Amino acid sequence: MKRILVVDDSVTVRQQVAQTLQQAGYEVVEATDGVDALTKVDPTIAMAICDVNMPRMNGIELVEKLAQDPTWKLLPIVMLTTEGQPQLIQRARAAGIKGWIVKPFKPEMLVAVVKKMAA
Repeated sequence: MKRILVVDDSVTVRQQVAQTLQQAGYEVVEATDGVDALTKVDPTIAMAICDVNMPRMNGIELVEKLAQDPTWKLLPIVMLTTEGQPQLIQRARAAGIKGWIVKPFKPEMLVAVVKKMAA
């Protein structure tokens, strides 16, 4: 079973994403922000889904931090956020994200993206 790291400061969003992915057969590891995510990422994680706006360490800072480590440089990361500014998307892509999904998300679209990325 593939393990997906879900990083969002909103309990509601984490629960929605977790429920969607668990119903599709994935195991979910939840983190409340980028700092928490760094303590939970391990070799069993197939991909990460991350919000942009979070306290302590935002999603883009997390992606940049992971990209500096050869162990996590190739980890597929998709942003799931309410943000849509082109400059933010550009910065995130430069940091290494593989996708950008705008909230609210359609469960079937999220599952399709995860199936593609966590293969």
